[in-house]
Amino acid sequence: MITKRAEEIRPFIVMDVLERAQELESQGEHVIHLEVGEPDFDTPACVRAAGERAIREGKTHYTHSQGLLELRQAICENYLKRYGVEITPEQVIVTSGTSPAMLLIFGALLEAGDEVIISDPHYACYPNFIRFVDGIPVRVPVAEEDGFQFRPEEIRRMVSPRTRAIFINSPANPTGNLLSPERMAEIAKIGPMVISDEIYHGLVYEGEEHTILEYTDESFVLNGFSKLYAMTGWRLGYVIAPPRFVRPMQKMQQNFFISASAMAQWAGVEALRNEEAAAEVARMVSTYDERRRYMIQRLKKMGFGITVEPTGAFYVLANAKQFSSDSYSLAFDILHNAKVGVTPGVDFGPNCARDISALPMRTLWRTSPRVWTDWSNIWKLGKPIAPERITSGFLSLTELTE
Repeated sequence: MITKRAEEIRPFIVMDVLERAQELESQGEHVIHLEVGEPDFDTPACVRAAGERAIREGKTHYTHSQGLLELRQAICENYLKRYGVEITPEQVIVTSGTSPAMLLIFGALLEAGDEVIISDPHYACYPNFIRFVDGIPVRVPVAEEDGFQFRPEEIRRMVSPRTRAIFINSPANPTGNLLSPERMAEIAKIGPMVISDEIYHGLVYEGEEHTILEYTDESFVLNGFSKLYAMTGWRLGYVIAPPRFVRPMQKMQQNFFISASAMAQWAGVEALRNEEAAAEVARMVSTYDERRRYMIQRLKKMGFGITVEPTGAFYVLANAKQFSSDSYSLAFDILHNAKVGVTPGVDFGPNCARDISALPMRTLWRTSPRVWTDWSNIWKLGKPIAPERITSGFLSLTELTE
């Protein structure tokens, strides 16, 4: 018998799209991938070399369950240098990406029936993690007209005696927008713990990102190396936790994951401390910004509505309501008929149920006319979508590089 928990967990729809796209490629089709949000830069050379060096030097064994002390110290140095906040290595738990870190947080924080407030739209997997430990995700819609920012007064209305945390993500997936420091400060005052996903920090093109630790110690910080350092396949992240939560989370780490990869951790030390890595990241960010500007301009010309332009992460959430009211079917229509992989907006919550999300923007302006032709004609390579389907939706895109 399969457990209810396993039966009811929702798929990560972007992976369904990717896997169908890969099936088409195995049949000889050429697919433009805009669905999975990862950099298409290679990991900086000095970081790759550090990982290789760790293997050659035999640094291939278990590490401390919280992670290498050298890496935890480098993380503390980074937060002090970037944000002026002091944390200790004892507060840091290094994980195999931020997904295990979320399980550790919710495993330590939530009893069955406890609630976590999240925005709508949100990163697709947040509610799945919460439900997996029998918690309840409580969605607070955020408006396009407001730059998809949390309104503290709306959060306050949703707080209940069972609320254990408010989950924020700035810069955000899928909107690409930053929370203002004023709103972060207000959220920190509401009362429950704040969980701050800071995985897109460093990928900011206008304004400045802030860590929740500037405003409260009653918070958990999620961060990692996948996005900023183009290290998605290394699976390296971390959580910064209040001291009283560290030992319970460490015990879960010991039981469930033991420790993150030793080689990946040494590569992480290099990423944080080597100026060559910082220089490569700066070049990546410059290219992302160039493509962001180009994408926004082209999408507007194609008829998409972008009320507030994104200033961070990889994403542009563009209003495509004139094209479809069924994002799931539309995404697969685009894939099958135009051979372009995009992600249904329904993956990001009910507020995006009619939206389309297309993620990695590689070298789109010179890849294919399938992307930059007028959207209403994009299906000319295959059968057109029935006119009754062309009604409403959104499109979210990620700017990447080759």
